[in-house]
Amino acid sequence: MKVVDLGLMPYEPCAELQATTLEDVVEGREQPTLYFVEHPPVLTLGANFHESNLLLTPAQYEERGIQVVRTARGGDVTYHGPGQCVIYPIFPLTMSGKDLHRWMRDLEETMILTASSFGLIGRRFPPHTGVWIGDLKLAAIGVKVRRWVSMHGIAINCNNSLEAFSTIIPCGIQGYGVTSLTQELGRDVTVAEAKPVIEAAFRTVFGA
Repeated sequence: MKVVDLGLMPYEPCAELQATTLEDVVEGREQPTLYFVEHPPVLTLGANFHESNLLLTPAQYEERGIQVVRTARGGDVTYHGPGQCVIYPIFPLTMSGKDLHRWMRDLEETMILTASSFGLIGRRFPPHTGVWIGDLKLAAIGVKVRRWVSMHGIAINCNNSLEAFSTIIPCGIQGYGVTSLTQELGRDVTVAEAKPVIEAAFRTVFGA
């Protein structure tokens, strides 16, 4: 497993990089790659997006400096911004027995282990994908699989502002809020602090 830290990178060129890496992994030119990145403020609209889950107009999002981008990943709408750790595993699903359901559960397990490393109890909340602390969502998950290799991935809130989430219905789930490592622990937890913990969780789950 190769680990690459992209720093702060706009969403669209990062999606293009993922697509290129996916082809390289499919063709055997590249090993499974784990990307870490932070994005400038952006709302990404997944394949199951519903317009009603955007609570502001396009002009209002633009005024707030939030880009709105359609994407091929699964799920509805979510927010990315600085202080949130976004993880893109470009992995063949053979690492999860070529089982898409198991792949999603394995991704959740990496976030449950990450939360546990910080002394928090993360949980699944079926039928919704992601990891929760109580009734608040800590990590969102949305993927796309092509030729049995996955792209897109996970966003875990570290010390990002949660204000932008109030302008959407996150992942289309009514009545539940979001949280962050910082909010749960009552101290500043940076992306830099979280990344080695997340990498260790991935190595544990996938044996990489």
